[in-house]
Amino acid sequence: MASNNFLKKYEKAIYIFIAFLFVSNFFAWQEVFHLCENNNLKVSFLNVGQGDSAFIVTPQNHQILIDGGPDSTVVGKIAKQMPFWDRSLDLIILSHPEKDHMQGLLDILKRYKADYIVWSGIKKQDAEYLEWLKVLVKQKNSGAKIITAEQGQEIKVGDLVIDILNPKENLFGRDAGASSNDTSVIAKLVYGKNSFLFTGDIDAKAEEDLCKASPYTSLKSDVLKVAHHGSKFSSSDIFLQAVSPKFAVIEVGKNTFGHPTPEAISRLQNSGAQIFRTDQSCDIVFNSDGQNLFLSK
Repeated sequence: MASNNFLKKYEKAIYIFIAFLFVSNFFAWQEVFHLCENNNLKVSFLNVGQGDSAFIVTPQNHQILIDGGPDSTVVGKIAKQMPFWDRSLDLIILSHPEKDHMQGLLDILKRYKADYIVWSGIKKQDAEYLEWLKVLVKQKNSGAKIITAEQGQEIKVGDLVIDILNPKENLFGRDAGASSNDTSVIAKLVYGKNSFLFTGDIDAKAEEDLCKASPYTSLKSDVLKVAHHGSKFSSSDIFLQAVSPKFAVIEVGKNTFGHPTPEAISRLQNSGAQIFRTDQSCDIVFNSDGQNLFLSK
C-alpha cells in the first residue's frame, strides 16, 4: 500500500515537472518569436500565373496590394500572409484595367475593405471594367477613398514613400481605346536607401517618355518589376540604363505570347540585373531594413 502511495506521489511529481517544462518552453518560444520580430519592409511578387500582383507589408504593418492577377489565386496568397481575422487593406493600386491585372482585385475587394484605392481612371468597354466600377462604388460607400493617379503625386505610408510617375495627367473617364497598357500607373516605392519600381504593362514609347520627363535619379531603383511580363516591346535599353536595377522580376505564367521574350531577356542581362521569374521561382520575396535588401528563400 505504501508502495502504491509512493508511486502515485512520484507520478504526480512527474506530471508537475512536465507541466513546468511545457510552460517554460512556451515562454522560451515566446521570447524566440519576440527576438525574431523585425521592422523590415516585405515586398512579395506573387506567382499568380500570367499576370501581375505584389503584396507589400510595411515596417508599421501597413498592407498594400498592387494589382491582383488574372483570377482568384491572389485571394489564397494574401490569406496566407494576413491574420485570419484581418479583413482590411490600407492601400490598393490598380496599374490598369486589364484582366490579367484587375480580375484578382475584384475578388479581393469583395472580401476585404480598402482604405485607399488608386487607379488611372481610364475607361474600358468590357464586362470586367463594369464590374470594377461596381466594386469601387461599394468600397466608396464603405468609406474607401478613391484616387485617380497622376504624375507628381506622393503617397506616404509610415516610413515609406510611393511616388506616382505615370500617367502624366489625369485620365479619369478617358477611353483607353485598343489598349490601356501605356496608361499604367507607375509607382516607385522608396524605403530608406532601397527602392522598387512597379511598371504595369508600359511599352518602350512610355518608357522613353518617362526618361525624358524625369531625371534618371528618379527612375533609378534596386528592384524593377519588368514591364508587360517581359514583352519584346518593353524593357528598352534607354529605360534600363535609367533604372539601373540590381534585380529584375518578371511576373509571368504559361502564355501564348512568348513572354518573356528572348529580346527582353537579353536586354535585362546586358543591364547587369539579376533576373527572377515567378513561373520559375514561384513567389519572389524581398525584405529591406532601409539599408540592405535580402532575398527570402
